[in-house]
Amino acid sequence: MRHSTVGAYLAARLTQAGLRDFFGVPGDFNLVLLDELIKQPGLRMIGCCNELNAGYAADGYARVKGLSMVVVTYMVGGLSVINAAAGAYSDDLPLLVLSGGPNTNDAAAGHRVHHTLGEKDLYQASRCFEPVVRKVFVVRRADEAPQMIDEAIVLCLRDKKPVYLEIACNLAASAVPAPAPLTLPPARPHSDPASLAAAVAAASARLKSSVKPALIAGVKLRSSGAAASFKKLADALACAVAVMPDAKGLFPESHGGFIGTYWGEVSSPNCAAIVESSDCRIFAGPIFNDYTTAGWTAPIDEERSIHAGPHSVEVAGTHFQNVELDDFLEQLASRVSRQDAPPAARARLGAAPAASAAPLTVRELRDHVQALLTPDTHLVIETGDSWFNGQKLDLPDGAAYHVQMQYGSIGWAVGAALGVSVAAGPAKRVVALIGDGSFQLTAQEISTMIRYEADPIIFLLNNRGYAIEAEIHDGPYNAIKNWDYAGLVDAFNAGEGNGLGLKAGTGAGLSAAIERAKKHDGLVLIECALDRDDCTEELLVWGRRVAAANSRPAENG
Repeated sequence: MRHSTVGAYLAARLTQAGLRDFFGVPGDFNLVLLDELIKQPGLRMIGCCNELNAGYAADGYARVKGLSMVVVTYMVGGLSVINAAAGAYSDDLPLLVLSGGPNTNDAAAGHRVHHTLGEKDLYQASRCFEPVVRKVFVVRRADEAPQMIDEAIVLCLRDKKPVYLEIACNLAASAVPAPAPLTLPPARPHSDPASLAAAVAAASARLKSSVKPALIAGVKLRSSGAAASFKKLADALACAVAVMPDAKGLFPESHGGFIGTYWGEVSSPNCAAIVESSDCRIFAGPIFNDYTTAGWTAPIDEERSIHAGPHSVEVAGTHFQNVELDDFLEQLASRVSRQDAPPAARARLGAAPAASAAPLTVRELRDHVQALLTPDTHLVIETGDSWFNGQKLDLPDGAAYHVQMQYGSIGWAVGAALGVSVAAGPAKRVVALIGDGSFQLTAQEISTMIRYEADPIIFLLNNRGYAIEAEIHDGPYNAIKNWDYAGLVDAFNAGEGNGLGLKAGTGAGLSAAIERAKKHDGLVLIECALDRDDCTEELLVWGRRVAAANSRPAENG
């Protein structure tokens, strides 16, 4: 029988599952494990500045590649990355959190070990992770490692959720049988045929009786692999099609039926009126929360709606379980009346605005970013006014859009831009919109982008504060210390990197900076000076609505 080590077994399994890069920070409990991982041909470690940033990078990587991994040391690294794991859980991302663990002899000996709380119970980390991952696996014997490793990877891929895997530090180089071929789970589970047929029949009947149906794309289309079948249904119905704000990029905006973003009172112009006047709204994979409904201002009429979730469908209050979203949309598209031809595609993209010598505005910045986008662009949009500017951008067919709206952890986009850049490769280019407040949380990862020759173009929106928090509830705490953001790139270059930091305070300055950025082979950060009160109208309205939702009086005293 051929033999391997625990670490080599894991490395082989990861490459069999398609992983090519992972992110992490070394620490004494994971060092031998890292030795084993980096021996694997075709598996590269991206060393990050801290564990939280590494987790955000793994989040971004998973959005492009469908599997990612972050490696940390026990407790001090694990509890740092736990926030990123929670965000990945909220967005259905298959992220393996791999942690080194204490020596297996210490617990039985009653030792107090460093990087812990100083208690004799050494296994606190796995309990901390339980609420934010699909399952925890703690390897304390070498003979149980192969089965746990296999189950962790398969579960991560099957359920599209983070999984926590902890391997004791003295087991990483222990001998185990070499891995056989890995049996991966099917791309998606199968629907119950009877339940699927009943759901499609009910939805077909509801559509047949409607005059003005509308389709609304939700973010769960991505994790369900149902974006293509959603488009088939849109082509078949030839009706109005909107996207929820976190689903932007999951439907081609050149499509003749596309009407914009449905987002309650901050929807695209005329979009809310069209959706809310529909007598049959089909929501496919939605998440309804206070953010995506703009403080519950998007009215959801159950009697006039069909709600198709990842694994169930509801038609006018009747529930159909064990129905997969992709199956439902595919079969429904084959049952509805087709048109002679699908709606004609339409051009929506604009040219770059004329360069202006006046102080730069948010609107002018957005127009310049619009002109930069191509089918090979990956847009990474940070929480804040960047959300609303991102929604106003027209995506070319083929461009990707990445946002974290359910969890909304500010600082996410810096690490995510790194992960998306590594995953997308040199043929694609990341364009990121990040506010100054968010950037200050995770700025260190600019150095990692420079180190690994990633080449995103980052627009740093410098309005000297937390604009999104100010519009929800303002106070002196929303002001921050200004930085020389463009100069920071030179500090991270340290004489050996190829990052480029630029400043723009006018439209003309931004136009010149973008031209340099397009030609530069490496990271570019463009610091855009904006007035403190310059933001989208949508942020103002959304902020008031979310504030009102937050401040509702307690119903029970």
